Amino acid sequence: MAGGNVAERLIDLLSVRGEDLGRDWEEKVTGSLGGRVSRAEVRGELREIYAALVTGLGGGSLDGHADAYAEVRALLTELSRNRARQGFTPTETAVSVFALKEVLEPVLSGRNADLQAYLKFSRLLDTLGLFTIEVYSSTREELIAAQSEQLMELSTPVVKLWDGVIGVPLVGTLDSARTQVVMEKMLQALVDTGSEQAIIDITGVPAVDTEVAQHLLKTVVAARLMGAECTISGIRPQIAQTIVALGIQFGDIVTKATLADALKHALRHSGTAFTGTAARAGRK
Repeated sequence: MAGGNVAERLIDLLSVRGEDLGRDWEEKVTGSLGGRVSRAEVRGELREIYAALVTGLGGGSLDGHADAYAEVRALLTELSRNRARQGFTPTETAVSVFALKEVLEPVLSGRNADLQAYLKFSRLLDTLGLFTIEVYSSTREELIAAQSEQLMELSTPVVKLWDGVIGVPLVGTLDSARTQVVMEKMLQALVDTGSEQAIIDITGVPAVDTEVAQHLLKTVVAARLMGAECTISGIRPQIAQTIVALGIQFGDIVTKATLADALKHALRHSGTAFTGTAARAGRK
């Protein structure tokens, strides 16, 4: 049976029994989603896909990559992206396509001619189902990347500690990507606040190795190019021992054990005058 004849036979079937097939398809898809998408929404999605499939078959092709199925792919792209954002699994997403195979199987598998039509249409749906999973996967990757970027932004705050002094409290492991974010945010904060002193506090950094040290040095150098001086605070005894054992050299970069010590150092170098009350508060 030629591809065109199969397509015509499928168009006839899908047109004549469209209401029954659409209802069964809707039932299977809605059930697989556990009620997290309303039946009305599922019905609207599947009706559009169903109509686009029939239109695509009208082009005489059974190749899911053909231009005739561009509308189907566009609708599946929208469906897949929505499912990914809503937290559905790849299986729950792809079932919107593959469930149609289950609906058509008892209708088309009775006779040889119908069986051939079913097998050809099944391959078409396989192609579209795989396309759905690919779109879902790429969308999930985009979401994960966006969430990682947001977490990175949240984990690298820059705060104004005093007039002319900003602080960058770091928590967690430093890597190249995060160091770049820290550097950009700190340099922008120096410009926005007109500060000439920056404190990078690593109290929350679990370990300092050669790579972390290099990242910190790059950040300090970048700040110096902007005319600001950096102080690194939070050098705990264990980290100090590690730095010595690794032979890491911070050169002329000022390091302090605590954020309070670093702030006092930065304030002295910024020319801030302490009142008696402020000096007593600093000693407490």
